[in-house]
Amino acid sequence: MTTTATTTHAPTSTFGVLIRTGVIAAVAASAATMAVAAAGHAAGVSLDVSGAPIPVAGFGVLTAALSLLGVVIAAVLLRFARRPRRAFVRTTVVLTVLSLVPDVIADAGTATKVLLMLTHLVAAAIVIPAVARRLAA
Repeated sequence: MTTTATTTHAPTSTFGVLIRTGVIAAVAASAATMAVAAAGHAAGVSLDVSGAPIPVAGFGVLTAALSLLGVVIAAVLLRFARRPRRAFVRTTVVLTVLSLVPDVIADAGTATKVLLMLTHLVAAAIVIPAVARRLAA
């Protein structure tokens, strides 16, 4: 008598790990962008854009929302892309570069623009690799 072991992939556990990792990365990225904004502000960089101040907490809220949107993109790619990791990294790198455009053209000082762009890059450096590691190559 012989027995055959069958291995099946459990997409729900992969999906769950992806979501959990994405949420943790979003929280970490939010904290990091708030820290960068607070440090920049403490160093004398204005957080005013078009004459209106951006609150430090606003950096965290926006980072969390857009990071979670990235997790949704990852989940969709996990389901439909042939190479989800590759598609996710390419998509999110392009979106990160595009996210810098409003900062470049913002009605703000140069130091403020640089600080805004830095927060985008910090968030991307945290979220993209964390989520990408949970996707199949």
